[in-house]
Amino acid sequence: MSGKENIQLEAVSVEQSRGSGPRSPRGAIGGAKPKDARDAARRIWTALGRNRKTLIVTFVLSVFSVAGSSIGPWQLGLATNLLISDDYTLPALVRQLLIVAAIYLLASGFNLLQAWLINDMVQNMGRNLREAAQAKLTRVPLRWFDSQPRGEVLSRFTNDIDNMVQNLQQVASQAMLMLMTVIGVLAMMLLLSVPLAAVALIAIAISLGITRVITRAAQPKYTEQWRETGHLNALVEETFTGQALIRVYGARDRVDQVFSEKNDTLTTVSMRAQILASLIQPTTMFVTNLAYIAVVVLGAFQVLSGRLSLGVLQAFIQYIRQIGQPISQLGSMVAQVQSALASAERVFELLDAPEMSSDSKEEKQLETSVAGHVRFEHVSFRYLPDQPLFEDVSLEAKPGQMLAIVGPTGAGKTTLVNLLMRFYDIDSGTISLDGMDIALLSRTELRRAIAMVLQDTWLFTGTVHDNIAYGRADASREQVIAAARRCHVDDFVHTLSDGYDTVLENGGGGLSQGQRQLMTIARAFLLDAPILILDEATSSVDTRTEMQIQEAMAELRQGRTSFVIAHRLSTIRDADMIVYMENGNVLETGTHEQLMDVKGGYWRLQN
Repeated sequence: MSGKENIQLEAVSVEQSRGSGPRSPRGAIGGAKPKDARDAARRIWTALGRNRKTLIVTFVLSVFSVAGSSIGPWQLGLATNLLISDDYTLPALVRQLLIVAAIYLLASGFNLLQAWLINDMVQNMGRNLREAAQAKLTRVPLRWFDSQPRGEVLSRFTNDIDNMVQNLQQVASQAMLMLMTVIGVLAMMLLLSVPLAAVALIAIAISLGITRVITRAAQPKYTEQWRETGHLNALVEETFTGQALIRVYGARDRVDQVFSEKNDTLTTVSMRAQILASLIQPTTMFVTNLAYIAVVVLGAFQVLSGRLSLGVLQAFIQYIRQIGQPISQLGSMVAQVQSALASAERVFELLDAPEMSSDSKEEKQLETSVAGHVRFEHVSFRYLPDQPLFEDVSLEAKPGQMLAIVGPTGAGKTTLVNLLMRFYDIDSGTISLDGMDIALLSRTELRRAIAMVLQDTWLFTGTVHDNIAYGRADASREQVIAAARRCHVDDFVHTLSDGYDTVLENGGGGLSQGQRQLMTIARAFLLDAPILILDEATSSVDTRTEMQIQEAMAELRQGRTSFVIAHRLSTIRDADMIVYMENGNVLETGTHEQLMDVKGGYWRLQN
């Protein structure tokens, strides 16, 4: 890939939710069967082939390097013949040896330059693959994330791309030289002695046959090795994030046992792959040594019979050693290629994951001033085709209203706001914003009108200021502080070592859960969007902090449409409308008093 991938990251101004729906089956990259390695090799070659000029230059440099290496032994043989001839003179010998030294020096220089160019080309390909993978993660639907272990995805993003690039870097620089060396040396051998060259050709044919057999057996083992590496990484990631619960429930021994089993599995499959690959080099070395013995014996008889000069035999011995080197390297190169192809399969599976539906070709723009009038009209949606969830749901949120969405676990509360955010696309019906079908808006255009706060707080490694200004990177310090004061963040920020410049690490691990939640709310306040979504935003804070949030919410709701999902029913009594849901259906709507008088599902939930 000569140029960078055309990557467009969505400017999403909210924190994305995974949704509350059931998980879909394992996606393509989780437990897929290995694909044809030839397809992975073809795609790698296509990627490298875009650097045609660099490939041509490296090819020419390889030709010059191999030409020098091939001519060197012949010229050295001439020096030997000169040394034993009757016309021997020291100046002539020195001149011939200088010619040999110059040839080898030029060959080494060409070799170094072509290796540098190939290294640059392969590293650029790795950079572009990482950029393409990062861009891919912004285009896959959330239901894909729901089905993938995070450690498995990260393993493809880091381990597999790194393994692929490192092995290709080593192989690419050697493969071209190896091929050219074999061709050049064989040409010189045929020029000097056809019978001795035939010995080398037989050795090459036998070595290639052995390599082909072992390669076919090793490829599935390498694919299995990297798949098991991904599974182990997924387990490590889950264990790391769940340390508190593992210790609370005394599950350390069970976790250790599962880890030991997966670790043993990875060790076993890795050993199988490496053992098969390691058979190639000693086998080819054995064949090369046999060829070397045959050349020495046959060549000695030809020298004694006068059909071959001693200098030519010396050159041939060097050539058989020279051609033996790439053949012996073939073993390690094949192992590297097999490993690279196995990782490439996994990387390309990630890049081939299904993407979100494209934005409408009739894309429209929101008005400069968004009122926040939201309507669901006969909306149907299912996470899985055979599992009904939303069936003919209709509701309306007028500008400035606060809608509270309540119901038992699994009722579809979070799914409702996920559909509004277009984290998932509806199967039928219409969701409109200010009278405009949101399917006709780009996701970026829609989400700039919505601020969202989730129950699960998300803070990145950076300063307090940067975390609050995440949705508005151009916000001034004064605007950040004003938002922090409105949601009572300013009070505890001053207790931190560097105030708003304090760097938060490990997701804000030095803060309490309530403080982290307040910071994510301050982030939404600063965004100043016309629509606000709070998904269990106060479920993880104490009563005093909850009261502070409610005070700030009352001020923030003025002129804004708010969707509030809450299990603490005391926090939504003053909502303009309460929506009670069960099994994906809207069963009751009204104020707190109205729904209590009905004595239906909301009344039972209150009691």
